[in-house]
Amino acid sequence: MSKILIRGAKVLGGEPQDVLIEGETIAGVGTGLSAEGAEVVDAEGKVLLPGLVDLHTHLREPGREDSETVLTGTRAAASGGYTAVFAMANTFPVADTAGVVEQVWRLGREHGYCDVQPVGAVTVGLEGQKLAELGAMHESAAGVTVFSDDGKCVDDAVIMRRALEYVKAFGGVVAQHAQEPRLTEGAQMNEGVVSAELGLGGWPAVAEESIIARDVLLAEHVGSRVHICHLSTAGSVEIVRWAKSRGIDVTAEVTPHHLLLTDELVRSYNPVYKVNPPLRTERDVTALREALADGTIDIVATDHAPHPHEDKDCEWAAAAMGMVGLETALSVVQETMVDTGLLDWAGVADRMSFKPARIGRATGHGRPLATGEPANLTLVDTAYRGPVNPAGFASRSRNTPYEGRELPGRVTHTWLRGKATLVDGKLA
Repeated sequence: MSKILIRGAKVLGGEPQDVLIEGETIAGVGTGLSAEGAEVVDAEGKVLLPGLVDLHTHLREPGREDSETVLTGTRAAASGGYTAVFAMANTFPVADTAGVVEQVWRLGREHGYCDVQPVGAVTVGLEGQKLAELGAMHESAAGVTVFSDDGKCVDDAVIMRRALEYVKAFGGVVAQHAQEPRLTEGAQMNEGVVSAELGLGGWPAVAEESIIARDVLLAEHVGSRVHICHLSTAGSVEIVRWAKSRGIDVTAEVTPHHLLLTDELVRSYNPVYKVNPPLRTERDVTALREALADGTIDIVATDHAPHPHEDKDCEWAAAAMGMVGLETALSVVQETMVDTGLLDWAGVADRMSFKPARIGRATGHGRPLATGEPANLTLVDTAYRGPVNPAGFASRSRNTPYEGRELPGRVTHTWLRGKATLVDGKLA
């Protein structure tokens, strides 16, 4: 049985401790640990976290392997400190049957850089007309628990109600892409001062907020779980806060880019900043950070959305929406939440591991760093600061909004059930 001794790590940002891994399990946590024949990792000054869990990743396979594959996407995940990702359903074909979700799940198992949990589509073909095979996907080998038409909104209230009723039977959750389609026809960016000055079609905050308001009321009526994808406005925060005060079973996520970037960047007309939902205002960014800190927003999710060069290196109106995020997420969270004093590292572990694992029912992930627990871990050099260089990404795509920008923190090691997937910043 292999043994790894992580020496002197700041566990969850606390006092330095040693962590001993034997096989797939944490065998000890304390000071002055030793183990004959163990591989020793010097972690002095570094922070040890549970392996990160991303509830919102686009791996693109099957169908868009020119953007990403399960292999390249999970390598990117390991590079970013993730040990589990939830793969969204908007593939070609759509992951709306047991066969497709099992294909994605098996590809994840074969490649081994992190666990891949497929997200099933809510409706057939993401068309919003007819419920997909929710029960069959849950009963499949993939054991799907999260369902989403992400990329499209389930805008029909009756369909959304039926989906919430269906998943309630097995403890599943519907993850909603909150976007009223009629209010966002032709939208290119956030509706506001900047869109008016640039003459670009606006994506109003109310298009998100109205769907969230409807869906939390539907969840209350049905007694089911609803999760809000990539929440992006101050108004959405207030609706979720109100819903939680009523005891409604709602959770919400925010992306790293919505914690850092604003619609002012669109003045450059650089399509790397084109994303759905769009970058919002400084006021929204402040509200999102505060809501993540106080727990109104439950988790950080990347919405890692890879695109090939030709889909982004074009005029703004023709460009695809989306940004890659797996390899920079933790750095952005350190910049916006830790270095600002809004969260400590234990809070980061909660928002990026413990809670996303709980929402998605990711067994074995998001567990305490304690003896007997699975050795899903990530080690972070929090003192590092340097420019983002997408040429070194493990992802197949390079559409990052942070190219050349200095960000703090660097993941040096990732372990999946005791097996190193990243060593000294290099994929194992």
